[in-house]
Amino acid sequence: MGTAPLPDTVPDTMAAMVLTGHGGIDKLVYRQDVPTPQPGPGEVLVQVTATAKNNTDRKAREGLYPTKEKGEVTSFAMGGEATLTFPRIQGADVAGRVVAVGEGVDAGRIGERGLLDFNLYPDARRDLNLLPDYYGHGADGGFAEYVAVPSDQFHHVPNPQLADAELAAMGMCSYQTAYHMMTSARVSAGERVLVTGASGGVGTALIQLCRIVGAIPYAVSQPEKAEALLALGAEAVIDRGDLSTFVERTLSATGGAPIDAVMDLVGGEMTDRFIDTMIADMKARSTYPRLSIAGASGGNLSEIMWTRIYLYQVQLFGVSHGTREEAEQLVAWIRDGQLKPVLHAAFKLSELHEAERYFVARGSNYLGKIVIVPDSQWDAHGARFALEGEA
Repeated sequence: MGTAPLPDTVPDTMAAMVLTGHGGIDKLVYRQDVPTPQPGPGEVLVQVTATAKNNTDRKAREGLYPTKEKGEVTSFAMGGEATLTFPRIQGADVAGRVVAVGEGVDAGRIGERGLLDFNLYPDARRDLNLLPDYYGHGADGGFAEYVAVPSDQFHHVPNPQLADAELAAMGMCSYQTAYHMMTSARVSAGERVLVTGASGGVGTALIQLCRIVGAIPYAVSQPEKAEALLALGAEAVIDRGDLSTFVERTLSATGGAPIDAVMDLVGGEMTDRFIDTMIADMKARSTYPRLSIAGASGGNLSEIMWTRIYLYQVQLFGVSHGTREEAEQLVAWIRDGQLKPVLHAAFKLSELHEAERYFVARGSNYLGKIVIVPDSQWDAHGARFALEGEA
């Protein structure tokens, strides 16, 4: 079954940042002669206006998803074989506008501004996603001028209060991961939730989502980020600081009450201390202690006594991506203005190397997301969000 020709307004080739293999940023090559994708049946062609950068972009590029040997360099392969093949265009959290439609898609969608649900779903189930893969990994993503995606996963978000760069900063890679961490652990109103890595994309999403469902988020971050995190909705900000006093300081922030659930993005030696905040006073608990983990920024190995897990009945949830139902709920909250963007800065697509270096070296003033804007869209959608002195 063929595809319809592209409209005359869409060029045959486009600019894109192409990942050519596992390795450093030298593996990212900026090209301006990449064939523009055509939308197949059930797809729309999106002119990209902004794509948020995620830590998974770097980890996938560097092959930092070992699942058997701790030192292996690989890409995750939940379906039995790696779907990250080269060349590949990365970038999962895509905002933009529909410029063409494939067979079976209403042409009335042309012109819609929207946000991509980044998942490559293995089937049509709305409540389950057992084979996590995504645009920018198993298929080309948004570090380009155009991307072809399923029509039903490009959600119309007309909210005029949100700039395109801000919409991209609310992308599903962070927000859906955060929400799935919470739904897996059955976080409910009134519960005290410890949010680790609170200044990043998933962390800032967790703080907001806790407030939406009525839970009380306690953020773990640096003191210099406290004011911004409190303004976002954190009940208190706990300095990750000295591990030997972490539990005591956390319980001081909660008034002595144990943490009900931990949303862990850190791993490493911190995870055992996070568990301590939940089991410090089991008599004061009314629910099982629950830990959702969706990252390992503090280290891929944690030493935990299994007797502590089963005797204290700690429930562990490994989280990667989420479901169609969760994506649709998040889009509804975005449309209604209940979720707010936390946008740190925008970079031009041709300057993705600089953005990668900045992301890795991010300092104490870093909060939220970086977005990547095609050079052709920079004046309209990126310049006003550039780092000071870079516009």
